[in-house]
Amino acid sequence: MKYEKIIKWVLAVLFVVGIVFSFYGFAVGFESNGNAPVDNMLYCAYAFAGIAILAVLFGVVVIGGINNPKSLLKLLAGLVAIVAIVAVAYVLAPGTPAVGYLGEPVSDGTLKLTDTILNLTYLLFGAAILSLVVGWIVGATRK
Repeated sequence: MKYEKIIKWVLAVLFVVGIVFSFYGFAVGFESNGNAPVDNMLYCAYAFAGIAILAVLFGVVVIGGINNPKSLLKLLAGLVAIVAIVAVAYVLAPGTPAVGYLGEPVSDGTLKLTDTILNLTYLLFGAAILSLVVGWIVGATRK
């Protein structure tokens, strides 16, 4: 089967849908109709994200599993590692209220989730910098 043609047409359709929603937003005005154009564009973005996630899942799990069944074990190990990293970030998150915040009270769960996301951001930024430095060192020593 020609997957390239299917992918090409799906991408073309998604591109046209994105353009139509963008022009609709600009033509109607983003502030009119109770922010309906903004809502429509957000729904379109959610649909695009869902399609992308489904495509990755299909490509990795189904096609990867058919071509190499042992790759599913590596995928499972990777998912376990990701869950462990997120769990550590969640446990380390203090969930304390923001200093000097005078607005509406925020729930403890929201504070904990925000701190978890900040911890993950710091951790992944540090890992990216470390991997760049290690990559440069390894690349310089191998030449």
